[in-house]
Amino acid sequence: MTDKVAIRELSQLLSPSGRKLLCAKGSDLVQEIGLEIVRDVVLDILAGHNLRDSTEPLTRRRIAALNLGMVSLFLKGSSLSGNFVTDLPEFAHKILLRKRVQKTERWLAQWMLGLTDKAFQNVLRDDPALLERYREEYIRTCEEVICAHVKEVGELRGELELSDNVKAQINWLWLTYLLNAIGSQTLAIRGSEKSTYGKLFEKLVLGSLLHILGFNHMRRVPQQVTLHGKKLTGVFWLSSKGERRQSDATLLYELGKGVRFDIGFIGRGNPEISLDKVTRFEHEISFGGSKYYMATIILVDRIGEKSSIEELAKRVGGEIIQMSASYWPKKVAQVLHQSLGFKHPILDMDEGQIQAFLRAQIARVPLEEFVAPSSEEG
Repeated sequence: MTDKVAIRELSQLLSPSGRKLLCAKGSDLVQEIGLEIVRDVVLDILAGHNLRDSTEPLTRRRIAALNLGMVSLFLKGSSLSGNFVTDLPEFAHKILLRKRVQKTERWLAQWMLGLTDKAFQNVLRDDPALLERYREEYIRTCEEVICAHVKEVGELRGELELSDNVKAQINWLWLTYLLNAIGSQTLAIRGSEKSTYGKLFEKLVLGSLLHILGFNHMRRVPQQVTLHGKKLTGVFWLSSKGERRQSDATLLYELGKGVRFDIGFIGRGNPEISLDKVTRFEHEISFGGSKYYMATIILVDRIGEKSSIEELAKRVGGEIIQMSASYWPKKVAQVLHQSLGFKHPILDMDEGQIQAFLRAQIARVPLEEFVAPSSEEG
């Protein structure tokens, strides 16, 4: 590239907010999206709504912001080099041949060639040696499509300009590479959102549920059953590690009694995963020199109509609760009442009362605590 300013990384052409949004983790997404919007999604899930439906507006918001960021990237790159677009496939190719490439830069380089991580694995079989041939085929295909389109509708000419005097002359090649990059970006973001939002809202939903039911969140796993001379009762922590397998939350109800929670937005097509969750935990654990009987509650999205998973779960001492049920938190409270003697006003509420109760309580939930970095050992 003949540059006014040398372009060494594609990510340097993104705004700071664009770079942050591109590689955002769960806690970052809460800040970027806005705490109140996230709070509304948690409330929807507590009311039995599907996670994917509830988070779709958030996904569209992120994709829209990144799409605009991609347009800005092309504009800035073109303003720095008249050859930016024509050199782009080769530039992206060279980035992908580097030994160590940060995720943000790798993704951007792949998108400039119409690729995603999955396509790189499947089409190129993770073999960089195949990348050169793919690049040449990509350039040739785009040229052939553009040539056919020009014959049909004519040439494209024009100029785009940002308010800070960043300009770019556009043509069909410029637009084709941009739209291909945006298409690959959308596929990649939608793929990553499924995992990112799943992990994020598992913590947010579990933390909110237990807080609303009156239990106190501990940022770290306590090392003893007393704190400041008092017995630890009615406390919970998230993502604790047991002796065998990991649980998503652990509740110490009172001395000798507790509950392990596992949550997964698992559809009705995965009953074997649900059963694995039920059977993975010990029924007793030693904690702070005392033994605790641990009940197990598994929260899943849906269970198939003919599934026997609930009965199988009961045989091994676990309970499976569907989050697709309206105001399923009451069912959790009922299980806690049956197994631990837990009492709470929600047990006597009808659906209308539960709706008003959850809406009032969610405003008081400290969501920031549940996604903030914390140590699992205190």
